[in-house]
Amino acid sequence: MKNDPIVAVVQHACSDDREENLERSVQGIRQAASQRADLVVLPELHTLPYFCQVENPDFFDLAEPIPGPTTETLGRLAETLNIVLVASVFEKRAPGIYHNTAIVFERDGRIAGKYRKMHIPDDPGFYEKFYFTPGDLGFEPIATSVGKLGVLVCWDQWYPEAARLMTLAGAELLIYPTAIGWDPRDEEAEKKRQLESWILIQRAHAVANGLPVLSCNRTGLEPDPERRTPGIRFWGHSFIAGPQGELLAHTDEADYQVLFARLDRKRGEKVRRIWPFLRDRRIDAYSDLTRRYLDD
Repeated sequence: MKNDPIVAVVQHACSDDREENLERSVQGIRQAASQRADLVVLPELHTLPYFCQVENPDFFDLAEPIPGPTTETLGRLAETLNIVLVASVFEKRAPGIYHNTAIVFERDGRIAGKYRKMHIPDDPGFYEKFYFTPGDLGFEPIATSVGKLGVLVCWDQWYPEAARLMTLAGAELLIYPTAIGWDPRDEEAEKKRQLESWILIQRAHAVANGLPVLSCNRTGLEPDPERRTPGIRFWGHSFIAGPQGELLAHTDEADYQVLFARLDRKRGEKVRRIWPFLRDRRIDAYSDLTRRYLDD
């Protein structure tokens, strides 16, 4: 990893207007670059409304190829601003094959790598299995000038296996572009439980793996496209955590926020020396993890 890089996450709301959403992303990227950020992370599907609230074949028209219009725009911007950038697109790979894909741009604007979301939810308001083919690129970190990035996407953040495999493959940061929120009809106590669980699981990945974690969520109320429900209020609360889960920067439900933190490159190594979880793993006893469930 580059010596003590400055990292930034851009939290913003999304509307039905792709160009408006892209401009919000660009605004945040420029603000981060003006504060000398080396790495900038954007939310999941940040140029689009969260169309997965319903199952509608017409929404496949929102997808685009890689490379495509969004990657061309963001690649030029990464080069102009001399930053590493993590972005997100609804990828049209082939007729009938679409992915939820994170793209990493190097400082020279080229695509350094991509990650296709592996865990695909199918829950009320989050009907992603209708749209997204599960990823097939595995859990492989993407090498950049600021380090090896373990990029995962949203629902992946609940799975310790994904974070661990990225770590074992040499990731130096764990990065989670995200689109997650509440059903406005939920009780306040339930909303609090959901939010605290979401923060806790990702901070736990930092602790268990001795790595910083960057979590970047969208925010704001997005209506149900078919007006059958009150929609989803994306809860924001993006954050940057250090390798012991300590919060280095965090925000609330604000519509727009750019968070910054300078990462101590040597800290992860120091933490792993005193908390040697990787050393003490009993890899000889974990074969059952490949089973769906341990039946009698």
